Parts: sequence; structure tokens; C-alpha cells
Amino acid sequence: MARYTGPKTKIARKFGEAIFGEDKNFEKRNYPPGQHGNARRRGKKSEYATQLMEKQKAKYTYGILERQFSNLFKQAQSASGITGEILLQLCESRLDNVVYRMGVSNSRSGARQLVSHRHITVNGEIVNIPSYSLKEGDVVAVREKSKSLVAIEDALASNNNVFDWLTWNADKKEGTFVKVPERLQIPENIKEQLIVELYSK
Repeated sequence: MARYTGPKTKIARKFGEAIFGEDKNFEKRNYPPGQHGNARRRGKKSEYATQLMEKQKAKYTYGILERQFSNLFKQAQSASGITGEILLQLCESRLDNVVYRMGVSNSRSGARQLVSHRHITVNGEIVNIPSYSLKEGDVVAVREKSKSLVAIEDALASNNNVFDWLTWNADKKEGTFVKVPERLQIPENIKEQLIVELYSK
């Protein structure tokens, strides 16, 4: 499936924040990309441009393509509750995102690769679909044969994030998706209301 594989720092500079995680190159040049860099005068963005930018930021952050993201929005729209919040909760419930949040990988793209390459199980069964939507109580684990992978061990060793809606057992290399996170528990800097306004046009 098509994925963005270009320079991540360039995308981070476009949005003015390190959306792919820690980035030394972004820290050095945290202004928009382009020939004139910081010197270029930029007029006030239109309402549409601001909304579109927020949608693009969410898509790049979670590594979701347009059609998939649009389908997630329709799903969020048809559910009862605040559409924008539900949209982010659906993104957070994806298997690749949860693998990343649990610290099994240092990036969402790395987590997606681990899932695709059959290194991850859900409730004891191998699941190789990164977009697989987890439900409360699902147990996500590193497959027995993959527990000694250097990439996984390095990621877990450097991970110190703790989320109330996830549990992690370091000895067994497995965790539980306890519940869908509340909006306040989602650390991503995304203004979901702008995305709702864009799709509602």
C-alpha cells in the first residue's frame, strides 16, 4: 500500500512541529521548507487552508492515507458522541498505534512494519493488519519467536511513556488495551474540530 516515504523533517517543518517524534534536524531548522526559508512573507491563511493543514497533520501523524482517513471520519460521524473526539479515538485504537504507544517500536512506521511482518499477536492470534481496530480488554503481545529482536528490545529499553489506558508487562512483552482513551489522554496536538468543519463542507 502507498505510504509517504520522503523526508520526515520536511513534513515536520511544514506543520511547525515534530509530528514524527524527536527530530534533531527539525530543531535546527524549525521554519517552513522552501527556497526562501524563514525570509518568505506568508499572508494570512484562509479558513480552508487552516482546516486542510490540520487534516494533513493528523494523517501524517498516524500514517493514514486519504481514503482510509475519510472512512474513519464517516465511522466517527455515524457514532454517537463528539465526532472529532471519536475520530481521534479511532486513530488511537489502531493496532499499529497501540504497538507504538506500548513502546514496542520507536515510531508508528516501525510499529506498522512489525505488525505487517507478523511479529505481533492480538489475544494470542497473529494479526498483520496495521489498521486493525482494538477493543477494550484486547491483549497485544510480541510473538514468541520475535521477542529477541534487537529492534524491539532497543525500543522497549528506551521507552518511558506511560498511558492510563494501556498496561504493559515487560517480562511477558505483552500489554492490554484497557479502554479507549479520553480526549485529554491523547497527547497529539491536533485540533480535531477543524477536521470536522472541513469534512462537513
